[in-house]
Amino acid sequence: MKSSLKCNCGQRIFTRDVMQQGFYVRRFGPSFVYLKFRCSRCKKLGEHYVKQEDWDAGMLKDGALEISGSEKVQFESMGKITIDEMISFHYELENLEGLEKIADGIVREVENES
Repeated sequence: MKSSLKCNCGQRIFTRDVMQQGFYVRRFGPSFVYLKFRCSRCKKLGEHYVKQEDWDAGMLKDGALEISGSEKVQFESMGKITIDEMISFHYELENLEGLEKIADGIVREVENES
């Protein structure tokens, strides 16, 4: 049984992507649920046939969030990360002394092995 449906590009399909849904009933053999969708990443049309006994509407729903409601409100109030914040973060990473010590230790280990 599949836990999610994916486009050919690898993007997961959600309820918002589904354009048409129906049943394909057969006299003999399994019946299917038909889904026609437009991928939110590549914008191509696609379709899936899922056996009716394997079908679960939860396949099209997003998973639970890992953050709590108060954390979500806090992050939304902070706004998007700006270019200036990214640049300053990059420079702060360069200034960390611990990283230089780790890098020097790795270089010495590689030199000793060869």
